[in-house]
Parts: sequence; structure tokens; C-alpha cells
Amino acid sequence: MTAPVRAADQPFAVEVEAGRDYWWCACGLSAKQPFCDGSHKSTDITPVKYAADKSRTVFFCGCKVTKKPPLCDGAHNG
Repeated sequence: MTAPVRAADQPFAVEVEAGRDYWWCACGLSAKQPFCDGSHKSTDITPVKYAADKSRTVFFCGCKVTKKPPLCDGAHNG
């Protein structure tokens, strides 16, 4: 598998905590969207680390085609 599976048609709004790392599912197979659960191991796609620099709401990409992984860039609209 070289292309990710579309997990959602919109971004996932998540409250992140400053100083914490989050692993975004890039393959689209995780049952814990938008985060990695290890499902990528059957693919050549790896998760993307997001290091929260401050506590806030972050919009993680759900369509998996963002040009700014792991964050939504509106690609799901096109």
C-alpha cells in the first residue's frame, strides 16, 4: 500500500496539551483516528509526530492528502 485511505471528509478537532507529542495516522487505517494505532505496519506509510508547543485546538487532517501533515490544509474540499 502506497496511497493512504481517506479516514474522514473533514478534519478532526483535537484539544492538544503543551509539551505533549501526538502521532497522527498517515495511512488512514487506524481505528483511533486521527491518531496512530499501529495499523500502518502492513503498509510503507509511517505516522507523523506532532509536538504541541502550546495547549489549543488543532485540526488534524482526516482525508490524508494534506500538503501540511499532520494538519488540515483544506484538501478535503478539492
